[in-house]
Order: sequence, then C-alpha cells, then structure tokens
Amino acid sequence: MFKVQQQPPARSSSAHILTSKTDKMASRGTVKASLNFNATTDAEVLYKAMKGLGTDEAAILQLLVARSNAQRQQIKTAYKTLFGKDLVDDLKRELTGKFETLIVSLMSPPLAYDVKLIHNAIKGAGTNEKVLVEVLASRTPLQVKDIVTAYRQEYDAVLEEDISGDTSGHFKRLLVILLQKHFVSQANRQTGIQQETIDADAQALFKAGEQKFGTDEQSFVTILGNRSAEHLRKVFAAYMKLSGFEIEESINRETSGALKALLLAVVKCARSVPAYFAETLYYAIKGAGTDDDTLIRVMVSRSEVDLLDIRTEFRRMFACSLFSMIKGDTGGDYQKALLLLCGGDDA
Repeated sequence: MFKVQQQPPARSSSAHILTSKTDKMASRGTVKASLNFNATTDAEVLYKAMKGLGTDEAAILQLLVARSNAQRQQIKTAYKTLFGKDLVDDLKRELTGKFETLIVSLMSPPLAYDVKLIHNAIKGAGTNEKVLVEVLASRTPLQVKDIVTAYRQEYDAVLEEDISGDTSGHFKRLLVILLQKHFVSQANRQTGIQQETIDADAQALFKAGEQKFGTDEQSFVTILGNRSAEHLRKVFAAYMKLSGFEIEESINRETSGALKALLLAVVKCARSVPAYFAETLYYAIKGAGTDDDTLIRVMVSRSEVDLLDIRTEFRRMFACSLFSMIKGDTGGDYQKALLLLCGGDDA
C-alpha cells in the first residue's frame, strides 16, 4: 500500500457505510492510491475547475480517476472544510449525462455504492433483476454480510425482507440463500471442497434436469447456493463427465427468466469472477446501443478490485481489448474517463 497524507474521515449522511473491511483487500485493480497525495491541493484544483463560467471537465476526470476511493473521500472532506460546500453536490450541478453518473459513482465508497445499487434495484415499481443478480452472485460472503448490515443502517429495513417482497419463486429463494452466505454456520454451508459429496452433487443436478421430465429447480438452487466456489468447480467437472454437458448448457435448457440468469451468474462466478465480468462488459457494449448503466457499474465497482484480470479475460474470450471496445462505442469526456479507468489497451 502507498502511504498517503492522512485527513480526518469523511462525514456524510451515509458516513456509517462509507467504508468496509473488505475494501482493504489486495487489489488487482487499475486504480491505485496516488503518491504524494494532498487532499487540500486536490480540493482546490476541483474547486477551480468548477468555479465561474464553464467547467474544466478534463481536470476533474484526470484528477478523480487517478485517486483511490479512500483518497476521494479525503478530498470530499477537505473540499467541505475549505469551501463549506459538498463536493458531490457541486459535481452534480456542473456535470451532465453519463459523464456525471460515472464521476458521481466514483465518489461513492464501494460498500455505500453496492447498498445504493441494491436499494435502487428493488424500490418503486418494477425490479432491476440484473443488478440483484450481478451484485449478489459476484460479491464475497464477507462483502454480502457488510451489505446486509449497511442496508439496515442506511434504510432502517431488512434487505432479505425487501428482496422477498419484491421477487418470487425459486429466484427469490436463491437470492435469500446468497444473502445468508456469511451468516449460516459452516455445518449448513460448505466451505472448501467436500470430496465425498462431489459425485453426489453432480448426480443430483443431473437427475434434477437432464434426466427428468421437467426440472427440479429447487435442487439447482440448493446445491449451487450452498456450496463453495472451489467445491462447485469440482462438481462442474464431474457433471460434465457424467452428462456430457457443461452445467451452463443444462441451465440454459432447463430454466428460464430471472432464475436462469441468477443460476448462470452463480456458476460463472464460481468458475471465475473476472471472466464473469468480462462477459458482462462485452454484452453491455456489443451490438446496437450501449448498456451504459452496466458499463458504469462494472467499471466503477471493479476498478480497485480485479479490473486488470477482467481485461486479461476479456482479451482471451473475445479476441479484442476492452479498451478498444469502449473507445469504439463511447465518446467525449465519458469516453476519456472510462479509458483512464480501463488503464491500458491489451490489443
């Protein structure tokens, strides 16, 4: 870790969910803490970029993308101390469109960002199932535990109850299981590899799908939701040997809708989280129109976690670079900021 100048912790209405123990994990991200960091100097640069007529968008994006999230929180505090104004409010007032969404997202601490994503996905009319699938399938058990706790603190509500009230069927059941990832005892949820149950799990999945008229979705939900990633990778290999199919092929044939999307996400994240996000990014950019919400969400949330590995997987899976696809499908300051976040071209 780089040593940075210490500032008092940032305060906001969401101060209690600003940071998480899981934020301190080893990083394979493209964004690193800046050397010779000075929060006061950075705050002054941002103030000058937004002062008076016109806005220096280039100065804003070049500075904020080149700082770690922890450093951005210190800049936020320094900005309020120096100018008596909220930095995020000023950014919202001065910026517009997708570029505004991206920069404001970068200013949110990772845990607070996940909590807000989930809340926005289930509040109001309709449910954004894509966000629930992505977040709950890809985060570690400890991260999910932090999300559940922070959600209760921020919204005075129980996440499991809110999700249960907004979803149904086996999709709901698997989401609820994923929410329990860190809370259930090791006797109920496997950790590591249980050699004696690998073949039994593979056979149970085979009997629940390919070997059955109709599908026993509950068996898929129970096994995929309650086994460790390491164990599931062994089960997938045994399943392929037993059935002649990859487990993803069977899920595609045997299930549909939101449940299919969630089961596939759990399987893909068990195999490789970076590969899952590489595929998510590819389909967000590919074809007519760009799914900017997904593009922003993944680039922001993985920028200090594993975006270097996502880039490697992207190049391996799709024979082109993430950088080149973003460059070809976006424009303006939004494009410049995304390319800086991407951190390099793997062409």
